[in-house]
Amino acid sequence: MSLGFSLLERALTPIVTSGSLEMIAPSGRRFVLGDESGPPVVVRFSDNAAIWALLLDPDLRMGELYSDGRLTLDSGDILDFLDLVLRNANDVRPSLPVRLVDRARTAVQLWGQRNDPGRSRRNVAHHYDLGDELYALFLDPDWQYSCAYFEHPGQSLEEAQLAKKRHIAAKMCLAPHHRVLDIGCGWGGMALYLAQVADVAHVLGVTLSSEQIERARRRVEPGLASRVRFELTDYRAVKEQFDRIVSVGMFEHVGLGHYEEFFATCRERLTPDGVMLLHTIGCSDAPSVTNPWITKYIFPGGHLPSLSDILKAVERNDLIVTDIEILRLHYAQTLAAWRANFLARRDEAARLFDERFCRMWDYYLAMSEAAFRYENVVVFQLQITRRQDAAPLKRDYVRDAEDRLRDRENAA
Repeated sequence: MSLGFSLLERALTPIVTSGSLEMIAPSGRRFVLGDESGPPVVVRFSDNAAIWALLLDPDLRMGELYSDGRLTLDSGDILDFLDLVLRNANDVRPSLPVRLVDRARTAVQLWGQRNDPGRSRRNVAHHYDLGDELYALFLDPDWQYSCAYFEHPGQSLEEAQLAKKRHIAAKMCLAPHHRVLDIGCGWGGMALYLAQVADVAHVLGVTLSSEQIERARRRVEPGLASRVRFELTDYRAVKEQFDRIVSVGMFEHVGLGHYEEFFATCRERLTPDGVMLLHTIGCSDAPSVTNPWITKYIFPGGHLPSLSDILKAVERNDLIVTDIEILRLHYAQTLAAWRANFLARRDEAARLFDERFCRMWDYYLAMSEAAFRYENVVVFQLQITRRQDAAPLKRDYVRDAEDRLRDRENAA
């Protein structure tokens, strides 16, 4: 047995104590870990260098090895493997090499998140301008590419995404005369909901994705043309003031070093009695470095904030947090639905791109789902104001507003 394979067995033995994990070396040598409960997961390495790569830097190299076909599954799939390892690893201290690599990444993470307007646009294009044909394979009909809000077991992805828009709109305390800024508007679904269902006076949606802006503009019906507009621009370039600001799934791309700038800009754009609703992925544990594979291949320049990361920047810009809700496991369910949709149409994705892209995308969706289940990754919804009295003092209004919005959805 090679030294690398022996060290891998030694590293994994204290981690995998439940389930059944079998690892197979290029030579055919193998070891089995766990208590043999549940379906077996069988992993095969194509070369010895792949074993060493996984040992020294699992956070980065596991996704690379799977994408390149150097780590394959003989039994189970990549989600089964990630689920088994992360579920077992909750209380296990990382190895010394992994800790050293994480320290080095933490020290240089601000350099990788220098998200000035030009760099931000390139980062957005890397992911969101891959083509609408790709996103049509797995998103719901409204093209919501953020965490859904599952109100009850068995709710469909489409219904849960509608519930997410309703839940966010209810927290914004909207009135018909309000002007709303949607930072990171995606394909326009949230902005259109605010105009069509919440019936606000005007919505401006901004994005840096040329693909998204084209579809968002096509979705504006003639009757809404005077009340909804979409602009391909950086949020920092907007100069108007708004009664309400909403940002869903965009803050993850701001970068840790730009949080002060983000909230300073939002304060300037928000009227004195305005309300902002921020919906972002984050970590419910201490501040840490974001997964390096994700930032290299999927979301360059991105960072998942801890709540303390966000609150410090809010406080320093003379803003007030009036409500915090933490959505736990809702994104895991969302990702499970997306991945099921993607795998059902994997052949179409392969025709659009290639097999390596499909493996990479499968790993992205599977790893993200596992992270939301086992690695303290959650979604924060923060209601933020400039004045203490800008939002209601009791949370009853959220349910009441949701009921009114639901009635309007049914009427529409």
